[in-house]
Amino acid sequence: MTHLAKQAKTASRELAKLNTDEKNACLLAMAEALEKNADAIKEANGLDVETAANSGLSSAMLDRLKLDDKRISAMAKGLREVAALPDPVGKTLDERVRPNGLKLQKISTPIGVVVIIYESRPNVTADAASLCFKSGNATILRGGKEALHSNQIIAQTMIEAGKKTSAHFPEHAIQVVPVADREAIPLLLGLTQYIDLCMPRGGEGLIRAVTECSKVPVIKHYKGVCHVFVDAEADLQMAENIAMNAKVQRPAVCNAMETLLVDKKVAGEFLPRIAQKLAEKKVELRCDQAALTKLSGLNNKLRLKLAAEQDWFTEYNDYILNIRVVDSVKQAVDHINYYGSAHSDSIVTRNEAHAREFLNDVDSATVYWNASTRFTDGGEFGMGAEIGISTDKIGARGPMGLAELTSYKWIGIGDGQVRT
Repeated sequence: MTHLAKQAKTASRELAKLNTDEKNACLLAMAEALEKNADAIKEANGLDVETAANSGLSSAMLDRLKLDDKRISAMAKGLREVAALPDPVGKTLDERVRPNGLKLQKISTPIGVVVIIYESRPNVTADAASLCFKSGNATILRGGKEALHSNQIIAQTMIEAGKKTSAHFPEHAIQVVPVADREAIPLLLGLTQYIDLCMPRGGEGLIRAVTECSKVPVIKHYKGVCHVFVDAEADLQMAENIAMNAKVQRPAVCNAMETLLVDKKVAGEFLPRIAQKLAEKKVELRCDQAALTKLSGLNNKLRLKLAAEQDWFTEYNDYILNIRVVDSVKQAVDHINYYGSAHSDSIVTRNEAHAREFLNDVDSATVYWNASTRFTDGGEFGMGAEIGISTDKIGARGPMGLAELTSYKWIGIGDGQVRT
């Protein structure tokens, strides 16, 4: 781990010297190489899938692990999209001249060495490496043991393409941890003299384990307990569309809704109609007493259950939804700020004052007015590929793209000034 980290630190200094054209040329060559090497990538991935299936990995996880021509093409497309994005390095973020004539400039710079720890999906290897490369950061990738062969060949394909394209390409700008031992992670994340940042991507268990053992800064979100609040003055058809999209389009992702809050003034009308739609998707409804009372006896196809206290804190990533009836915007906000995970929350209303109260008072990384929580995504925000989502308040918050992978430094330009 020390050897990998030292190589990455050296590579990060060389990588920071590459200009935009050189980085883009490398990324485009990497994209082409992934497509040309598709057969070898699928062969390596087949070994991973076979081993994972024999070890009892779930069908959902096997699907995330599998690479086919479509997914390899999507990886290549992602690299080309990153190449087309503006370079985040070297931007003047602030500029001022002091009374003594000293000129100060705040310039965006790479962070340095970024460790990405993730599970199952080997396409993350290409996404994360390309974003770190474009932003001038060396990256050390530690995927799950189930994808070791896939991750290695993807990274090696990208490295070889970069080396052929630019004489200045640092060979160790992209590295994959070559062992599956869990003991490697705390060792790697203890190397504060070489590693600048860690970003874990995966379930809450993985993220908490990484955060607890790391001695380097970690940017993360633990879970996505996202809410949609249907206000008393909501357009109920719009609310129905938003709630259905937020819950069932892709229930296993972190920006899917886990709790639906409904103002009591419209609960009698809205709850039966949304419950019927959710029943068609076989969603289990865990309701507070008020919601349960309104829905009981309506339809024997409804899967109803009284919500327990812990349910309000839970990210299900499944066809399960909490429902609570509230009496005001304030009660909705208080519920979200207490039970939520500061990820993504939405209000549906025609009342601007209610919307502004919600947007101002909900303490989450992303808040919406009349839109689905499913938009919390780097691609949907126009950032290109996404490195992750942060619910931290120091540094990046919300979807993270290229700009969030930079730091900055101050440059002072004088003509002999000394401090008195």
